[in-house]
Amino acid sequence: MTDKPPAKSGADKTMTREERLAAALRENLRRRKVQSRERGDATDAPAAETE
Repeated sequence: MTDKPPAKSGADKTMTREERLAAALRENLRRRKVQSRERGDATDAPAAETE
């Protein structure tokens, strides 16, 4: 089990549009960085094995 407290539902309602957009952009950037790293690793591995 986790020790995390339950998420506050009221917190989302009080966020401004700009704050929500900023948070969404940060999450999107994190996902894209991870995807880019995974693609980079995937393309490097086969090339190293074939040479």
